[in-house]
Amino acid sequence: MHRWVKSSYSGAQGGQCVEWAPDHAAIARVVPVRDSKDPHGPTLTFQPAAWTAFITSIKAGEFQG
Repeated sequence: MHRWVKSSYSGAQGGQCVEWAPDHAAIARVVPVRDSKDPHGPTLTFQPAAWTAFITSIKAGEFQG
């Protein structure tokens, strides 16, 4: 079973929530990501380098509209 961590951008109101399982990345070399509002729904997996690049881009403001 994964320990899921909710994005700090999710806020207390819910809304668009993303969760990821950091412990799994160390074991299986992939990072599982899911919608926290649908925990039994589909899970996407990313290579750790791709996930790191994505998070770095978010922090740099590259996805702000």
